[in-house]
Amino acid sequence: TGRGCGNTCLENGSYLMNYVGCNQCKKRDFVMITNRATEEDDGEEIITYDHVCKDCHHVIAKHEYTFSVVDDYQVKLL
Repeated sequence: TGRGCGNTCLENGSYLMNYVGCNQCKKRDFVMITNRATEEDDGEEIITYDHVCKDCHHVIAKHEYTFSVVDDYQVKLL
């Protein structure tokens, strides 16, 4: 029996539990959220943003989450 980590999506970004450091400058510092955008498409909300190294501005990761509201609950779509 294995243990699943599950998925976590936070209002202001992703949970960077396994972040070791920037691949470019090798520093482990806070990451900035840039290029955050929210758009709606046919009842679905699409949130996109980039995680960028605070020190060298290297793009660490690009994120996209799609949500829909079902019976007043926000549901993450796969």
